[in-house]
Amino acid sequence: MHKPAWSLDPSLGKPTHYVYAVNMNANANSVNIKSGVRESGGYHHGDLRAAAIAAGMKKIDEQDHPDLGLRALARDLGVSATALYRHFPNKDALLDALALEGLNRLGAHQAQAAQSVGGGREGFGEMGVTYVRWAVEHPALVRLIYDRVGKVDLAGGNPTKMGEAFYQLRAGIAATMPEDITPEQRATATLHAWSLVHGLAMLILDGQVEYDAEMIRKVVTLADFGLQ
Repeated sequence: MHKPAWSLDPSLGKPTHYVYAVNMNANANSVNIKSGVRESGGYHHGDLRAAAIAAGMKKIDEQDHPDLGLRALARDLGVSATALYRHFPNKDALLDALALEGLNRLGAHQAQAAQSVGGGREGFGEMGVTYVRWAVEHPALVRLIYDRVGKVDLAGGNPTKMGEAFYQLRAGIAATMPEDITPEQRATATLHAWSLVHGLAMLILDGQVEYDAEMIRKVVTLADFGLQ
């Protein structure tokens, strides 16, 4: 199984950090595609890639066992497989793009949640609560994301290649911890925070724990993430 280190080819798409969050509706679940993208049964160059990602994300959200093959997706879009291969050389490239889009959407929702309470320590807690809720609402997408993610360098990895959710995690830690902490302390706090919310999400998705929004909030806000 293809397991790339989580440093996706920039051509698959880059997170735009807080700009992505500001431009995205809080309830959005699809990429905004310009009206009139079809011309004579086809797509403009950039729009086909966006349309393919939107269609793939829709399949993941709506189908138990979506066919994410390039040929199936091309049929859904009404284009030739050759046209789609110009944007995704193989299925792995498509799945990587979908995983990155998922991380960007998650990160956008986290940023909005943090901003809604004024950021800071409380905002970071809201990011954690949002992570768990979003994972429960999008179980198939979460499985896809972590099937594609390889080793993540939380301390020194380039956040622009790791998706908006990882950017928000690192930015949240940086905003809530003292400036004079060591890189090791920062990495430890980052791993602590990620492990807590991801572990909670997976326990719920695997059926070990019932989803209880109030309990999740208590657990997340109880943690100090090594910040004290």
